[in-house]
Amino acid sequence: MKSLSIGVLLTLALAIHTALAQSAREPVTVEDGMKIHIVMKESVVEATLENSRASQDFVSLLPLELTLSDYHGTEKIADLPARLSTDGAPEGVTPETGDIAYFAPWGNLAIFYRDFRYSPGLVRLGRIEGNVERFAGDGELKVRIERADAPK
Repeated sequence: MKSLSIGVLLTLALAIHTALAQSAREPVTVEDGMKIHIVMKESVVEATLENSRASQDFVSLLPLELTLSDYHGTEKIADLPARLSTDGAPEGVTPETGDIAYFAPWGNLAIFYRDFRYSPGLVRLGRIEGNVERFAGDGELKVRIERADAPK
C-alpha cells in the first residue's frame, strides 16, 4: 500500500472538517430582504441579504466577530470559520460598492467599498444600506456581524 503525502492528507482532513462543520450547522431560511447588522466601534451598518444557499450558510454562522483587512483599496476581507455552499450561484459576479460577497476559492467574506471587475468564484450575499465609506482605508476594522432580529 502506498503512503499518502502530507499535502494529500491535509487536503483530505480539511475537506472532512468543512463537511462536518457544514452538516453541524442548523439550516436557516433566508428570505429576500433579511436584515443583518455590522457593528463597529460606535456605529451599526444595516445590510440586506439575498435568498441563496450561500446566504443561508452565512446566517447560520452568525453572530461572527471578524477583523476585516483591506484588500487592494477596494474591499475589506476576512476568513470565515467554515465554507459556504455555492449551490445555485452564478460562476461569478461584478461587485458594486456596498456588496457583501463570499469569495469561494479562498473561503472569505468580502465587503466592497469600491466597484470592481467581474470575478469568477465571487458569490453575492447581499448589500449594505447607506454609506459604505466607513469601510474604506488601509487599516484593519474589527466588526461583529449579527442578525438584525437577534435578541440583544
